[in-house]
Amino acid sequence: MKKIINAPADIVSDALRGMAAAYPDRLRIHLDPDFVARIDAPVADKVAVVSGGGSGHEPLHVGFVGSGMLDAAVPGAVFTSPTPDAVQAAVREVDGGAGTLLVVKNYTGDVLNFETAAELAAGEDIGVRTVLLQDDVAVRDSTHTAGRRGVGGTVLLEKIVGAAAERGHDLASCHEIAERVSAGVRSMGMALTAPTVPHVGEPSFELADYEMEIGVGIHAEPGRERVELESADRIVQRLLEPILEDLPFREGDEVLLFTNSMGGTPPTELYLAHGVAERFLAERGVRVTRRLVGPYITSLEMQGMSFTLLKLDDELRQLWDAPVSTPALTW
Repeated sequence: MKKIINAPADIVSDALRGMAAAYPDRLRIHLDPDFVARIDAPVADKVAVVSGGGSGHEPLHVGFVGSGMLDAAVPGAVFTSPTPDAVQAAVREVDGGAGTLLVVKNYTGDVLNFETAAELAAGEDIGVRTVLLQDDVAVRDSTHTAGRRGVGGTVLLEKIVGAAAERGHDLASCHEIAERVSAGVRSMGMALTAPTVPHVGEPSFELADYEMEIGVGIHAEPGRERVELESADRIVQRLLEPILEDLPFREGDEVLLFTNSMGGTPPTELYLAHGVAERFLAERGVRVTRRLVGPYITSLEMQGMSFTLLKLDDELRQLWDAPVSTPALTW
């Protein structure tokens, strides 16, 4: 294992200290329990949007804290859910009196710990609602889930509902918008190599030089199948066809296409794949009107990629276009 770290046990806290140094005018970092809050939190009379999960997927979630997106993010250890007390502390820190929306990826630990945190916050008279992301079409159940995994759709939901909260929508409205995004987003990924979790010290799985994993999860969970490496055209087809069939997406639909690097895929390959995906969707009459390309939900250094499609309507498009200012996403 080769990594730029001190001790595996300290990687998250050391990284958070680095974020504090890099963004002193934008973020407030809290250690023990660990969470990241926007510098101006709490914002009075604004719904607070809070998310979190295991570290190793950066910039998700800590890189998306700021105006127009998350009020706070709670990182757990690498690939490990944050504890309820850390989530509760973050909610308390950013509560502006209008309630809090918790954005939760569908992993067993995240679901249980965020539910507990919501109950604890309710006991402090903080109004809390939760939205669950389960957009991965690759498998129905996986190593860490009952039901589908929450993956790339999380990035899109956090941006859109963050914009709604910034515009002054109340908690019920933010929750409805978040549920609409969750219902209309689908994802699927693949891997050429495995990530190495620092405290484990070896790759999470083995792939031969000629193999790829189709449908892999962001914690290196098994996918649908392991096949021989193919051309970019064929890889894109393998990922997009199940997405289109699942919702389903139909001719004439307007969508946001998110082409994501799992951490180790260089921009040249990612742009290539995105271009193939645009052509593939255009041939089927699916209209891509918004795009996001880059490493926004990763799996440490895994070489691989994922696609996410979100069905858009006028309101979701406007909320996507709304200003955002975070370390990892700004326009």
